[in-house]
Amino acid sequence: MATFRDNWPYTGVITREKFLFNETRLTAQLQLKGMTDEQIIEKVVSENLYQYPTNRMLRSMARTCLKRLAALGDSNLIKALATAPVEVAKQIDLYAMMCQYHLVWDFMITVIGEKYRTNNLTYGHIDLNVFINSLQEQHDNVTKWSDSTIKRIKRELNHLLIENDYLDSLKSTKLNPVIISPILEKAIKDNGDKVALIAFNCFD
Repeated sequence: MATFRDNWPYTGVITREKFLFNETRLTAQLQLKGMTDEQIIEKVVSENLYQYPTNRMLRSMARTCLKRLAALGDSNLIKALATAPVEVAKQIDLYAMMCQYHLVWDFMITVIGEKYRTNNLTYGHIDLNVFINSLQEQHDNVTKWSDSTIKRIKRELNHLLIENDYLDSLKSTKLNPVIISPILEKAIKDNGDKVALIAFNCFD
């Protein structure tokens, strides 16, 4: 079950680990076949399933995808990520990232979710700047992020929004009214994570 933890650190690893939808979906499909984590890693590497240039990158990202699936903690969501229509599976991958990264969790709830809650769908660079500045004021490790790291983090957060149709493009200045998939809504409620629903424009 995904829950907030006091020792859940803010990191900038999404600049490296990214959305990884195709990789995570493929990894979920291998899990459904009953393969162990090590078997999955070896298959990814031996067959270059992610189409990466080095074995080291393949192993690293395979482990990341396995951790993301583990963060979901829900076999029904993993099955849906593997087999559901792309738009549903992408939404589950986004939720998995929320469960995996404190940064994504807070951004989706305190920035995007609040936009929907207050019916203020305007969105732009200022929202990202306010979000990052707030983190820097509260967390010493965030103040150590370089300008280039912050720039990449902002780019990846926007990429998550575009991949899930919150935004039409990087030039968009307004959020789209997204609709949560029923399977994800049920899983979030069953997980006791109802606070996360706001990130998907859901207030039931």
